[in-house]
Amino acid sequence: MAGDEYEAYVGRWSRRVAERFVPWLGVPAGQRWLDVGCGTGALSAAALAAGAEVTGVDPSPGFLAGRRGVVVGDARALPFADGRFDVVVAGLVLNFVPDPARALAEQARVAVPGATVAAYVWDYADGMAMMRLFWDAAREVDPEAPDEGALFPLCRPDPLAGLWRAAGLTGVVVDAVEVPTTFAGFTDFWRPFLGGQGAAPAYLAGRPPPVRDRIRDLLRARLPAHDIRLTARAWAVRGRRP
Repeated sequence: MAGDEYEAYVGRWSRRVAERFVPWLGVPAGQRWLDVGCGTGALSAAALAAGAEVTGVDPSPGFLAGRRGVVVGDARALPFADGRFDVVVAGLVLNFVPDPARALAEQARVAVPGATVAAYVWDYADGMAMMRLFWDAAREVDPEAPDEGALFPLCRPDPLAGLWRAAGLTGVVVDAVEVPTTFAGFTDFWRPFLGGQGAAPAYLAGRPPPVRDRIRDLLRARLPAHDIRLTARAWAVRGRRP
């Protein structure tokens, strides 16, 4: 399942970010939340645990199978009326929306006046150590390999803050959220890259076996054999709808 592969690759770390992001917003319990791009539900679960009433929306039916309170929908055209939610959030989503400004305008549209509109994205440029190590090795083996840091301009504080201000949101704040990412050994580190979910696994799946093996061997040489301890950083942004 897509959700299982995502969980093995990065979902287990995104849950930890969500658990820190929700209290960072500083909103009271009992409010109506919309989780845009809810995926496997990490952010929704953290909001529910904090006493929120949560609705989720995601474009991928594979993530939503069997779950209540979620609908299939596009972040750029949310299937909700204006001014319906007290808090509108998007976790690890905006980097992958073709038109993030339009998606943010939709988040603001469905928020009540004074509502918190917020998001967080992985820092692909520098802060996701597991991915930075992978892409550095991939580009050494294959000079045509992409670089997620260059592909996703919103993975830095200034572009995020600029996007929020351009949408007319007020009181904009951007902060880093950093969590540990630990692996029992190299197999635990490498296996998630074989699942096909995410930019790095998708790239790897499209390479011939000799290229995949060379990337694997280069990473193995650069990492400890056991007890691999890295960090993952996300940038969180929040503002209010006037």
